[in-house]
Amino acid sequence: MCETSLPDDLLDWYDAHARVLPWRVGPDERRSGTVPAPYHVWLSEIMLQQTTVAAVKAYFLKFTTLWPTITDLANAEDDRVMGEWAGLGYYARARNLLKCARVVANDLGGVFPEAREDLLKLPGIGPYTASAIAAIAFDRPETVVDGNVERVMARLHAVSTPLPTAKPELTELAEALTPSVRPGDYAQAVMDLGATICTPRNPACGICPWVSGCAARAQGIQATLPAKEPKKAKPIRHGIAYLARREDGAWLLERRPDKGLLGGMLGWPGSDWGDTVTEAPPLAADWRDPNTEVRHTFTHFHLRLSLRTVTVAVDARPERGQFIARHDFRPSDLPTVMRKAYDLVAASLIDS
Repeated sequence: MCETSLPDDLLDWYDAHARVLPWRVGPDERRSGTVPAPYHVWLSEIMLQQTTVAAVKAYFLKFTTLWPTITDLANAEDDRVMGEWAGLGYYARARNLLKCARVVANDLGGVFPEAREDLLKLPGIGPYTASAIAAIAFDRPETVVDGNVERVMARLHAVSTPLPTAKPELTELAEALTPSVRPGDYAQAVMDLGATICTPRNPACGICPWVSGCAARAQGIQATLPAKEPKKAKPIRHGIAYLARREDGAWLLERRPDKGLLGGMLGWPGSDWGDTVTEAPPLAADWRDPNTEVRHTFTHFHLRLSLRTVTVAVDARPERGQFIARHDFRPSDLPTVMRKAYDLVAASLIDS
């Protein structure tokens, strides 16, 4: 197979096998004149950062139902957006989502810029996302490189250098293949190839449109690539979460600082997370230790969160946080680690 034919071969495959995704304009629709909505492309790309397609689908549909346009999203209340994002993780994305929506809606007339260099100026849009929006939404010949594309390039060219060291080399190889014709479809095609055929385990080489040109396949090493540098063991941090419920059903919640993990989210008041733990109750009360803990893993560490619970009188005055009335409290709005704590002890507090 001649390398110059690779993009055409992949596009032929994509025309027949493109994944159907709620944010995607498929190849047939695109040929008939349907143009991708930049808002949908941007929203999906932000949601897909470090998150699977399966997990994102429901969130994308929910967001576009609640806020059909970027102006609708820009005008939404922060707490509502953060609440609807809960469970998707990496909450800095949600904060940047709102910042970007407001810049586009208020400063750019609700219209996304087309050029990659202009997209990079928007909050929360880095090199990958800018390339993806420019290519997919505006059909610009930008090179889009995610984990799927890195894997495809490593195998196609038998690149043995381990990741992440190999990233520049793999990006250069991907750029050399990016066509000027149908670059948006091509960008999605390479990602689809990695997601459905050139998978991390047991790649389906027999039905791959690039099988005859794949150097790793020719050497029988496709399953070993891309090589990866050994991961460092994640440290374990410890903390305490305090769950207080008033006799009238209100729950004590505290907003976390804007910067840092779970920034800007409502959650249970607690101690700092570290190697050692110091009690830091948000109000004086007869706190109970239910002898259970929440276990949760973040990108860089494992968390072990001990719990304390109490039911207090209606006139209780916390030193930190505020009581949220029962009818205003939705456990589903909590970030996952805080929801885990609620699920472990809520029944005992409500029944007490």
